[in-house]
Amino acid sequence: MNLRTLPPEKLTEEEAAAELAALAAEIAAADIAYHQNDAPEITDAQYDALRRRNAAIEARFPELKRSDSPSEAAPGAAPAAGFAKARHGTPMLSLDNVFNPEEFAEFTRTIRRFLGLPQEEVLRFVGEPKIDGLSVNLTYENGVFVRGATRGDGTQGEDITRNLETLREGELPRRLGPDAPARIEIRGEVFMAKADFIAFRDEQARLAEEREQRRTRGEKVGPEIRIPANPRNAAAGSLRQLDPEVTARRPLQFFAYAQGASSTPVAETHSGYLDVLKRWGFRVNPLSALLPDEHAAAEFQARMGTERAGLDYDIDGVVYKLDRLDWQSRLGFVGRAPRWAVAWKFPAERATTTLLRIEIQVGRTGALTPRAVMQPVNVGGVMVQHATLHNEDEIARKDVRLGDTVVLQRAGDVIPQIVSVVLEKRPEGAEPFAFPERCPACGSHAVRPPGEVVKRCTGGLICPAQTVERLKHFVARNAMDIEGLGEENIQTLHDEGLVGGPADIFRLAGHADRMRRWEGWGARSKRAEESKKVTNLLAAIEARRAPPFDRFIFALGIRRIGEANAKLLARHYGTLPEWRERMLAARIVGSEAREELGSIQGIGPAIAQELVDFFEEPRNLAALDDLAREVAPVPVASAAADSPFAGKTLVFTGTLETMTRPEAEARAETLGAKVTKSVSARTDFVVVGADAGSKAKKAAELGLRVLTEAEWREMAGFG
Repeated sequence: MNLRTLPPEKLTEEEAAAELAALAAEIAAADIAYHQNDAPEITDAQYDALRRRNAAIEARFPELKRSDSPSEAAPGAAPAAGFAKARHGTPMLSLDNVFNPEEFAEFTRTIRRFLGLPQEEVLRFVGEPKIDGLSVNLTYENGVFVRGATRGDGTQGEDITRNLETLREGELPRRLGPDAPARIEIRGEVFMAKADFIAFRDEQARLAEEREQRRTRGEKVGPEIRIPANPRNAAAGSLRQLDPEVTARRPLQFFAYAQGASSTPVAETHSGYLDVLKRWGFRVNPLSALLPDEHAAAEFQARMGTERAGLDYDIDGVVYKLDRLDWQSRLGFVGRAPRWAVAWKFPAERATTTLLRIEIQVGRTGALTPRAVMQPVNVGGVMVQHATLHNEDEIARKDVRLGDTVVLQRAGDVIPQIVSVVLEKRPEGAEPFAFPERCPACGSHAVRPPGEVVKRCTGGLICPAQTVERLKHFVARNAMDIEGLGEENIQTLHDEGLVGGPADIFRLAGHADRMRRWEGWGARSKRAEESKKVTNLLAAIEARRAPPFDRFIFALGIRRIGEANAKLLARHYGTLPEWRERMLAARIVGSEAREELGSIQGIGPAIAQELVDFFEEPRNLAALDDLAREVAPVPVASAAADSPFAGKTLVFTGTLETMTRPEAEARAETLGAKVTKSVSARTDFVVVGADAGSKAKKAAELGLRVLTEAEWREMAGFG
């Protein structure tokens, strides 16, 4: 059965769990491809559809919500090599998407439910065209521009201050007005206008052609010249130049639209904040508008859709932000996105082309993923050739066959999805695609676990594709972040027999002399960067012997454990020895440790089972202990270390009067608390509202500290 074709309301609990697992894996892979590898494999529309299905299933089966749920995952990618890192005062997160008036109306209903607002309360929004460029964070101290950074992984980005300083004063003010706070972060989008992009692309194409002619004549040529596919790529590439003089020659523009951390408030509303930005000399999109109420959004969306083609810059939708900043503060964030803003996307673009072949790729967890290779075609101004086909059910559902003419769909700067097949153009004799029964990397049997849609290689540790992919994941920027260990170097170290598991990486110093004898690695190289390669690599490895505990957990590559739930586990258990001990104890069904694991807010039964499965495998324990002898993970610092709830376990029960339960739980987590769903001996505080019921009774039986809502608010500093 193809679960993807079933609406959420028709899924059984077992089917829903399997579908959520598949969606988490597909969305995580798409995030890495887009943010980390700059090689997206699916369209915005396809990506959004996966997230919407995930959200719909979670809404129907809230108890199955995974700790690595895409709705909790942070966006972006770690800073690239060659740039210093710059930490943001507050996270730079992304936005959830809607696509029609009904979904926008549900977004506003969610706001009302969270804040407990009556229907007659007016919700005013600011509508801002969603610029398709590169998000940056500008820091001003005492009114002077001191630093600029990319979004990065949302917490820290690339320090591109020198590059941003090449923008004209009219684009990026160097000084703010006398009323500027002592320290403030101002956010916006760097972009390239369409006309400027066309001229820039043509010039790059001319230079690339001249370079190729010189190379053909045997002349010495410089590095390859990349021709950007669209204005967004051009803007991002221009800002990521290591030489600021290159950036200075690029026609970049900037619109300011958001605020990060600020030492003092500058406005009471978002529209008022935009007025302040204009007074300080920033360009704010002139099409941004304060809407009188939520019902005006549909008309504004339609108008922007009509005017879109005539704009001199690309937009792929409109961002709607709740105008009142005090409500924004109360709503806060959930996972990867704010509760108070949403992006209403425009419809996707389409084209047709021919399917040439289907390749099978093997992921680090053994998943066999089919990828379509097509005749290159221009879709919305971008030449595309590949699209993921997800799994064998997806191929069968769409009945995709080699030689078919297929309809592609694209929304934004990503590779398209195959929407459908043009059956009347199907070649005579075209046969249905036969999904392989064996792994193309190692020849092991490929099996499909019951209830799942993904076929997996059973080769495990003997499968070279899985071993290398797991190692790549371990050293990735959002995991252990070991600079210099890219895909090519990991492959080389594995092929040479020096690295078979994560712990081997930290023993490479013993093979330094051998590594220096390799071509491109050794001291005899005439290139300075190659002669220092081994020294720099070993230094980068040594610098990662004390990683943050959450990154360590994520780097292990445990199935379904993404960055978000790795942070949950790290925050809840604190240290590696404590986590290891509790996970071993959790292997016993019905044990206190198993109940504790399942009670962590955001950890569902499927995630708990994956953790138990990992610790039940002797080879995993051996690898973990081997790694623990080489590294010493450090506890994740609490964002509110001075809070009375920092590191404490809280349970909320009953009906609260001054805030909704989700708002209370979200606020507790910002204070460093661990919020769980059930009461146990390890619970520190139980906050009781009206009609508290069995949880309050159990808290009394266990002698736990029980707080009223008023006491909780006073301790939390809410008054």
